[in-house]
Amino acid sequence: MKAFFHDRREAGEMLAHRLATQGKGFDIVIALPRGGVEVAFPIARELDVPLDLLIVKKLGAPGQPELAIGAIASGGYAYVNYEICRRLGISQREVVAIRYAASKALAIREAELLKGRQRPSWSGKRILLVDDGIATGATMEVAIRAINAQRPASLTVAVPVAALSAVERLHRRIDHVFALHSPSILGSVGEFYEEFPQVTEEEVTMMIDQLERRSHGLAARS
Repeated sequence: MKAFFHDRREAGEMLAHRLATQGKGFDIVIALPRGGVEVAFPIARELDVPLDLLIVKKLGAPGQPELAIGAIASGGYAYVNYEICRRLGISQREVVAIRYAASKALAIREAELLKGRQRPSWSGKRILLVDDGIATGATMEVAIRAINAQRPASLTVAVPVAALSAVERLHRRIDHVFALHSPSILGSVGEFYEEFPQVTEEEVTMMIDQLERRSHGLAARS
C-alpha cells in the first residue's frame, strides 16, 4: 500500500494543522514514548503548550511479543484483553508473569526518560494525548485510564492513523478522537509511513529539552 506520511514528524505537522483548524484549546500535550513523542513534538510547538510523557509498556503474547494482549502504564494502571488471552490459550499465571516482567522494564524506562524532571499537573487540564498510531488500542486504553484517574477537564486523543474499530471504541470513553486516517482494516501502523525507525531514548530527551528551553525563553521575554 502507498504510505500516507513520510515520517512521524510530518504526520505530527499534519495533525497540528488539523487541530489548529478545529479551534479547540489544550493545556498540555501528553505523548506515549517513544514513537508518539516525535508526532507530539510539532503539535506541542505549534499549540505552544508543554509536552509531557506517559510511560506505557505493551504486554506481548508469549512467543509473539509484537501481539499485544494488553498494556501497563506508570502508576500501576493495567489493561488486559482477556478475550485475546482466551483465544491464544494464555493462562492467568502467564498473564501475571508477563505483567511482572513488563513492570520492571517500565520502571527502568521511566527513570531513564523522566530523570527527576518537574512535571505539570494534569488535574483540571485540557489534555491532548498523542501517539504515532493505534492498532489494537491496548496502550491507548491504559493511557486513558491513567490520565482519567487525575480528573482532567477534558481528554482528546490525536493520532495520524487508527483502526476504525479503535476510534469507535474510544469515542465512547473520551471527549474527542482525531485520526487523519481510520481504515477498517489496519495491519500495522508502520505501513502508513515511508520511514518508521525506532525512536531512541536520546531523541526523546532532546525533543523534551528543546521544548522546555523554548518555553523558558518565551516566559523570560514576556
